[in-house]
Amino acid sequence: MTLSTQESDEDNQYVLIAKIDNAKNISNVLKAILCKDKELATVFATENGLKVTVEDSKCVQANAFLQATIFQSYIIREESATFKISLNVLQDCLTIFGGGSSQGSNPALKICYAGYGSPLLLMLEENGVLTDCSIKTLESDETLDFNFTSANVINKIIMKSECLKEAFQELDMTSEVLEILLSPDKPHFRLTTYGVSGSAFSDFPRESDLIESFQCTQTQSNRYKLTLLKPSVKALMVSCKVSIQTDHRGFLSLQYMIQNDDGQISFVEYYCAPDEESVEDD
Repeated sequence: MTLSTQESDEDNQYVLIAKIDNAKNISNVLKAILCKDKELATVFATENGLKVTVEDSKCVQANAFLQATIFQSYIIREESATFKISLNVLQDCLTIFGGGSSQGSNPALKICYAGYGSPLLLMLEENGVLTDCSIKTLESDETLDFNFTSANVINKIIMKSECLKEAFQELDMTSEVLEILLSPDKPHFRLTTYGVSGSAFSDFPRESDLIESFQCTQTQSNRYKLTLLKPSVKALMVSCKVSIQTDHRGFLSLQYMIQNDDGQISFVEYYCAPDEESVEDD
């Protein structure tokens, strides 16, 4: 019997209990929003699963969604539970057996949380070796509401991630801003950076085989601080598809679909406000 299927008499004291056979499936998703400069993350637990949120400068928000269905067992005894935690410490605990980098290093995981003020408890098991971790939690703050709704979306593209990975490798990542052009007319979708040696751009025609859906209703060009978007590249590198959306204010939504080794799907989402300085310059 594995850790993910074991029952304990003490389980009744916990508000949240989640069990999964492979902790790597969680650590891979959380790694996509991990930022050394922003250590604290807010965890929202509901019957649908876990949402882990990291924010920066009130201009960008990253959300990792761990649906209840990716766990072998998921129990929450309250309508919701919310707390803040060090994402770096959590990631260190999840990868304590090596993070699945070596063959067979895929520890089972049990997550327990007893409610407000209680630590987050992690129990990991690999090849009969058990490790317990207790992580201090803090009272959560109110997270940003970007008010990004589907009703206000102006342009939306869904494409295979490999296409965007190549583009980011060709652009000048030393640039201060990334300009995103979306249009029903050519060039349809263009990414532009402005560096010391000049500008660089990548175009994506709507007819490309790598673009699965193209829904652009009007031409829209916005600039975003590249320092805020760089962390999202980690999510891009482990994703298989990406959805790019902009609303009437120029706010950007990047949604990455990540497929785990067992075929389960998780999502990482980034919201980013347009660069106000660039707007003023224009």
